[in-house]
Amino acid sequence: MTFPELNPVVGYVSLVMVAVSTVLIGIYGLRISRTTGDFYVASRTVRPWWNASAIGGEYLSAASFLGVAGLILLSGVDALWFPIGYTAGYLMLLLFVAAPLRRSGAYTIPDFAEARLESRNVRRITSLLVIAVGWLYIVPQLHGAALTVRITTGLPSWVGSVAVVVVVCLSVITGGMRSITFVQAFQYWLKLTALAVPIVFILVQLTGTGESITNDGAVFAPELNTTADATLYQNISLVIALLFGTLGLPHVLVRFYTNPDGASARRTTLLVLGLLSVFYLFPTLYGLLGRIHTPDLAVRGAADATVLLLPSRIFDGVGGDILSAFVTAGAFAAFLSTTSGLVVSLAGVVSQDFFRASVSGFRWAAIVSALIPLGFALLTDTLALAGSVSMVFAFTASTICPLLVLGIWWRGLTDAGAIAGMVSGAVLCGGSILIAAGLGMDQAPQWLQLPALWTVPAAFAVTITVSRLTANRRPMNTSRVLARLHTPEAV
Repeated sequence: MTFPELNPVVGYVSLVMVAVSTVLIGIYGLRISRTTGDFYVASRTVRPWWNASAIGGEYLSAASFLGVAGLILLSGVDALWFPIGYTAGYLMLLLFVAAPLRRSGAYTIPDFAEARLESRNVRRITSLLVIAVGWLYIVPQLHGAALTVRITTGLPSWVGSVAVVVVVCLSVITGGMRSITFVQAFQYWLKLTALAVPIVFILVQLTGTGESITNDGAVFAPELNTTADATLYQNISLVIALLFGTLGLPHVLVRFYTNPDGASARRTTLLVLGLLSVFYLFPTLYGLLGRIHTPDLAVRGAADATVLLLPSRIFDGVGGDILSAFVTAGAFAAFLSTTSGLVVSLAGVVSQDFFRASVSGFRWAAIVSALIPLGFALLTDTLALAGSVSMVFAFTASTICPLLVLGIWWRGLTDAGAIAGMVSGAVLCGGSILIAAGLGMDQAPQWLQLPALWTVPAAFAVTITVSRLTANRRPMNTSRVLARLHTPEAV
C-alpha cells in the first residue's frame, strides 16, 4: 500500500523533531528525578493543570488521533459514540474513583487491591490483569506508528514500532513518572495544535471556494458508509465498554496517585473533561470531511490514514506539506505519549512484584514492559485502531472495574469475591473476543464481537454473589480503609 501524494521529507522532519523533543524533555526530568517516589508517582506533587494535560496526552492515543476519524469515514453517525464514550468515561472517574483512589496512598492498582482486601492472591491476579491490559493497549499504538511511518516516509512498517519503543524506553528509564509527566503534558498540546491548525486552514479554504463543508448534509448519508449500520445492542454495548472501561485503565488511574490530595484529583478530572471535549471536536471534523474528500481510503482499507492524508488532498505544494507535517507530528506524539504512560504504569507493577521496587528495578521493568508488546506488534497487523482499543476497554470494564468500584464503595467485598469476579470477567470477555477473532469479526455474532453488555454485569454479579457467600472473609480493617478513602484530607 503506497501513498505517493505525501512528501517523504515532511515525514522524516516531523518524526525526528517529535522524537528529539521527547528525549530532551525526558533528560530534563532526569535532573529532578532521584527518589523512588519520583519514579513511581512523581512524589505526589503534580498540580491539577499539569496532571490534566498529562492525562490528556497519554489518554488520547492512536485510537483517538487516527482511529476516530477513520471510523467516522467508515460508519458515519454510528462512530460518534466513540468520542462521546471516551470523554464521558472521565465523568465516571470523577464520580466514583478519582478522589478515593488518591486517598488510598497506593502506588499502583495492585497496591490498592492488596491494601483493601489484605490478600496477596488478589494482588497477584490484579497484577496479571494490569500487565495484560497494558500490553493489549500498547500494541495498537505500535500499529498506528507503523502506519504513520509507512505513509509519511515510505519506510517499512516495523521502523515505526521500533522507533516508538526506543524513544519511550529512553524517556521512561531516565526520569520515570516525573519525567513522563512533562513529556505527556507537552504532547497533549502538540496533538491539539497538530489537529487544530490544519483543520482551520482546511475549513477556511473550503469556505473561500464556496464549497459546502458538509456537502448540503450529504456527508451524513448512510450510502457513504462502507459498514453495516450498528444495531441497538452494538451501540449500548460499546457505550458500556467505553464508560466502565475507563475506570480500569492502569495508565490513567496511576496518574491520580501523583496528585497532592483527593481534592486536586477531582479538579484534575474536571479539567480533563474540558480538554478531551475540545480535542474530540477535531478528529470528528476530519472524519466528516474525509467522507467527502478521501472516500477512496475506505475502499483501500486505509481509513485510519484519513487524518494524515486529508490536508494534502485539499492543499497542493508547500502548503499541503506544511499541514501534513503538523498532523504527522501530532500522530507520532500520540503513540509516544500513550505508550509512555502505559510503560510507566506497567513498570511500577512489574518492578514491585519482580524487581523489589527499586529505581534500577523500575528501569529494567520498563524495558521488559515495552519489548514484549513490540514483539506482538511486529507479528500482527491491524488498521482498525479505535475498534481494537474498544476491545481493551471491554476487557478492563469486565475485570479491573468491578474490583475498583466495589472496593471503594461496598464494604461487603471479599478477596474470594474479587478474584472470582476478575477471573470470570477475564474468561468471559477475553474468550468472547478470541472466539470472534477466530470466526472472523464479520462472521461472528454481535454478542461475541461486543461482549461488554453482558460480561460487565456478569463480572459484577459474580463478585457480589461470591462475596456474600464468603462474608466471613471480609477484612477486619474494612471500616478503617473505607474511612480513609472517603474522608477529605481537611477533616
